[in-house]
Amino acid sequence: MWIDTHCHLDANEFAGESDAVAARAASQNVAQIVIPAVACSNFAAVRDLARQNANCTYALGIHPIFVPQATESDLEAVREAVRQAMDDAHFVAVGEIGLDFFLPDLSSGPMREKQEFFYSEQLKIARDFDLPVLLHIRRSQDTILKHLRRITVPGGIAHAFNGSFQQAETFIGLGFKLGFGGAMTFPRALQIRRLATELPQEALVLETDAPDIPPAWIHRMRNSPEELPRIGQVLAELRGIAADSLAQITSDNARRALPRLIHVA
Repeated sequence: MWIDTHCHLDANEFAGESDAVAARAASQNVAQIVIPAVACSNFAAVRDLARQNANCTYALGIHPIFVPQATESDLEAVREAVRQAMDDAHFVAVGEIGLDFFLPDLSSGPMREKQEFFYSEQLKIARDFDLPVLLHIRRSQDTILKHLRRITVPGGIAHAFNGSFQQAETFIGLGFKLGFGGAMTFPRALQIRRLATELPQEALVLETDAPDIPPAWIHRMRNSPEELPRIGQVLAELRGIAADSLAQITSDNARRALPRLIHVA
């Protein structure tokens, strides 16, 4: 059994196919797919997908790339949506939240400040509801960690991890798991493959980030949660263990990172 801890199944690339993709993934033993929101405007979409597909769950939050269009009233909307979702067995986390310092327009000046404000305020929401978070950490690991030291949340997942071993150890020490996916399948991705091979196995979870970050065999094509077992096979080979064992290990890790997953049939 596999768990895809990060998949944007509501994305336009899946228009009209989301349910079929989820069903095909289930037929390949992808037992759960976590669908993070990116803005208040898609909260209903991720919630509905999770409720209509037995192998899907969801998270609620404002992605850093959507922060420029967001207003402070959206933070109140996030808090209220989370409050209402606490009774929903398909709801598992606050996310996708975080910081993106890769895009030039977001990495400096007022927009960087706004990103940090929205990130820290959403950490407070997670703290107040005792929920884990799904973190976007592109080129921003140290600043992400700075806020996590200040605002304590019950762990979660550092999505698409590509930092240093020291940063990895700090995330792990704060109760986080580290997400690995399609980028790890490229032989030239030496640092990511080293991390995936050498970090403690109890720190690793799998993800696709579909429709983005496709694995090597579908490079430049649409990614899908159907690819997760083959991505997992790559990680199993890197670590020299059986794929079935890795599936169990990473699924157990996902449930530790997102305890509400345990309650989903």
